[in-house]
Amino acid sequence: MGAAGIQAGSIFALAEESGMVPELRTRLRTLGYDGAVNIRTDSRISPTGFPFKVAELEGSIAENAVYNERVRVCNKGLLVTPYEKEGDRIGYRCSAEPEDKFTKKGGNPVELAGRGCLCNGLLATAGFGDSVEPPIITLGDDLSFLPILMKHNADTYYAKDVINYLLS
Repeated sequence: MGAAGIQAGSIFALAEESGMVPELRTRLRTLGYDGAVNIRTDSRISPTGFPFKVAELEGSIAENAVYNERVRVCNKGLLVTPYEKEGDRIGYRCSAEPEDKFTKKGGNPVELAGRGCLCNGLLATAGFGDSVEPPIITLGDDLSFLPILMKHNADTYYAKDVINYLLS
């Protein structure tokens, strides 16, 4: 009869109580309400190669100029890949780390293009970044709930509104 479940990350991410930086959340709600936010599937941004839905928002890593001007870093190490070093030791590398470090560890330079540090980018989206990586905003394609939950593009909504909407 249909789906067995729902994905509710986007609707809660844009609710007033979410952990997203308020300025980002407000801009996304306004643009989403107006149908003016583009969400793309980016198969390169993650160092793991896992495709992410990325909101194209000015000032975020989705903007080419922002991506190109940032400093490559991997200082959290949450998505590193193990590799074998000399002497049967294990090392770790990340395709989001500085290019010279990655290739020195035997990484394939082809893996570097388009990669971003999700660890720092997601933390920046939640306001916990250390200015190393710009925010990366992940949202689903369907923002059709915004005009239902909001009266106008500058309005807001709360988690209780989401629950009422989902249960209706």
